[in-house]
Amino acid sequence: MIREINEKDLPELLKLYTNLHENKLPDITSELVLLWNGIFKDTNHHIIVAQEEEKIVSSCVCVIVPNLTHEQRPYALIENVITQKEYRGRGLATDCLNFAKQIALENNCYKIMLLTGAKDQNTLNFYQSAGFNCNDKTAFIQWI
Repeated sequence: MIREINEKDLPELLKLYTNLHENKLPDITSELVLLWNGIFKDTNHHIIVAQEEEKIVSSCVCVIVPNLTHEQRPYALIENVITQKEYRGRGLATDCLNFAKQIALENNCYKIMLLTGAKDQNTLNFYQSAGFNCNDKTAFIQWI
């Protein structure tokens, strides 16, 4: 099942995120709950999940960014694309990305941007097969 996250899904999502760049499982503190509530209530912030056997096994984030160019049409940013290792190869991440694309279309976005730190050709091929290209733009990141 592909859906947007529910408010109660935070612990399961955080567990999935431990597969993303080897993030540690954080303690659920009052600060984390405050951050979660802000994200959850933000109508431009969408966390899409794939659920199998009552477990969140894949996810991506889609943020709609208001914009003053391109006829004031927003654009979408996709981040934190992850599938738990034993569930990879089943099309779950593709389904999450397609759900995100539908959100972008419903919000009249003129483009969707996705950055990846992956260098593995299989991962890059995955994003290309999902409709993304690496030819139109050049990405730069400044870590702070």
